[in-house]
Parts: sequence; structure tokens; C-alpha cells
Amino acid sequence: MEHTLSHMTAPLLNWYKTHARALPWRQSPSAYHVWVSEIMLQQTRVEAVKAYYLRFIAALPSIRDLAACNEEKLLKLWEGLGYYNRVRNMQKAAVQIMTRFQGEMPRSYEELLRLPGIGAYTAGAVASIAYGIPVPAVDGNVLRVMTRMTANYGDIARQSTKAEITGQLQRIIPQNHPGDFNQALMELGAVVCVPNGEPQCLLCPVQACCQAFRQGTAAELPVKSPKKPRRIEEKTVLLLAAENAVALQKREAGQVLAGLWQFPNLPGRLSHCDVQAQLAEWNIPVREIRKGKQAKHIFTHVEWHMDSCLVLCDPSAMDAGDQFVWVTKEELEQLAIPSAFQPFLSVIRPFLYAT
Repeated sequence: MEHTLSHMTAPLLNWYKTHARALPWRQSPSAYHVWVSEIMLQQTRVEAVKAYYLRFIAALPSIRDLAACNEEKLLKLWEGLGYYNRVRNMQKAAVQIMTRFQGEMPRSYEELLRLPGIGAYTAGAVASIAYGIPVPAVDGNVLRVMTRMTANYGDIARQSTKAEITGQLQRIIPQNHPGDFNQALMELGAVVCVPNGEPQCLLCPVQACCQAFRQGTAAELPVKSPKKPRRIEEKTVLLLAAENAVALQKREAGQVLAGLWQFPNLPGRLSHCDVQAQLAEWNIPVREIRKGKQAKHIFTHVEWHMDSCLVLCDPSAMDAGDQFVWVTKEELEQLAIPSAFQPFLSVIRPFLYAT
């Protein structure tokens, strides 16, 4: 098997030289740039990541800048990418790099793995692309390509399947171009051996090495066990506006989106009377309650189905307890509002910007 796979190396590298997409992190593939891009690319499309990456690197051009960044600014730079613990772990790792490695990412696959938030794939990408260390970087694209190349019907959600493919790649990865080889496999999976729809086998530079192509079974692979159904949670979001301010809360530790800003919300789909009763309990003097928009947000294991109410409050509401933080329109624009609550900004903004 490895003898057959070894024949894919040269044509794959030649194809990559000609067909590699021009991506901003490939223009100067320092360890820092590779690291930032790979964390951003987890579960986010390449085209969507480009603007985030350029903005992030412009604001935080070095590991030192990342380590010292204010949390609100850091989360704002990440706003819209989701999975905020990823950027928090990046900052934790940056602090360790400053204290343990004099501000330079460690030049060892094993040391990279010890940093917060860096797993086998990210460590392999940084080690091979930035430092030329011949170690595989196995992501979803690579798993798809390799299960088709070897007609492997193992469940790619299982660690044993990933380990088997990693071992196969370790035996054929070129010592002199490991970064290009890993990126070529990822590229092939992104644009030819695609995840949705029929793979573009007639365009594949390593078609001759592919067992699934010869067997006509490429569309059957990879095999992945089905995900458990997501839990549905219903919520009512309260958009409280008073003069030129809106009420926000920070989500508590242990919750989804912990530590991030949210509009106040309550479980269930509440009636107008239920909302009035809750506002009275909070001692919020209300002038008017209007029906807002509906929205849905999907997390990995849960879906939020949300109604909303726009609540126009008396200015004295801002003095009615400490359960909220009232922010102006200027302050709102500086805070990271998670994607789940982004749809409601269009409801609240007209009332803030009208003042």
C-alpha cells in the first residue's frame, strides 16, 4: 500500500505548484501566521477567513501583541468566527511562548503540542509549513483524500482510523517539502476531492494512485458515524433600550459563549404578559414593548430558536439594579457580540442611532 501511495508525491507536488490558491497566510508562512490561519480555518470556510485573518494580523502582528492584547479587543477581532475559546487558548499559548520560548513558537512538534489549544493537526501544520519538519497534518480534507486513495472504510471519527492514515502519510511525506505536501493534500481535498457532491476525479493529479477511483466507490467515502441530534432550546431575547443605551449582560462561566456579551434572554417563548411580569420583577419601568424578529443559531450540540421583544424603557431603567450593563452605541460597536445575537442588532440599532 505504501509503495502505491509513494507514487502520489511527485504529481501532487507538481499540481500544487500550479494550482495552489493565493491565500494571504501563504504569502509569508511564518509560524505565527500559519498558527493564526489554521485556528481560524477550523470549521470556517477559506473565503470567509481571509478578511478575519488580515484584520487580526494587522491589529496583532506578533505573538507579543497577541499575548498583551486586551480581552475585549481580542474577542472583537474574533467576532463572527465563533468558538471563542480558541482565541482565548491562543492568547494563553502566546503568553507561554513569551515566557518559555522568548517570543518565538517552539521549533519542535512535541513542544507545539504542549501549548494550549494546539492539537496534532495544528502542530503538524506549523511544524511542516513553517519549520520544514516532516510530520503529517491530518484534517478533514486529508482524511477524505486518503480514505479514497486507499479505499479505507474505517470510521474517520475514530482515532484508530486517523492514526492509521497518519502512519501511512508519515511513511511517504517528503523530507525536503513536507509543508508543500501537507498543503497540497489539503488543497486537493478542498477543490478536487470535495466534501459535498461528486469528487472531481477527472481533474485529480493522483487519480492513477486512487483505489476508490479504480473501484468506482469514491462517492461512498469517507465513512463517518452520524452525529447525535442537536438539542433544541427556545429563548426569548429582550432588547432593552433607554435613551441612547442598550442593556447587555455577560454570560456566566460554564455556559456556551461563557464570558461574552449578550442581550438579556429567558428560556422559553414568552408571551407579552410573561415579558411584562419579568420586567416588573426586575424593576424596569417600561414605555412600550414591541414584537421583534425571530432567529435561529446552531452550535455543535444545540440549536437556539429565539423570539425577541424590543422594550423601550424609561431612562430611570438604567438605575434599576445591577443585573445589566447599559452601553452606548459607540460602546456597543467596540464589544464582541456573538453571532447568535447578531441578528438582533438590526432591531436595536435604529433606536440607538436615532438619538
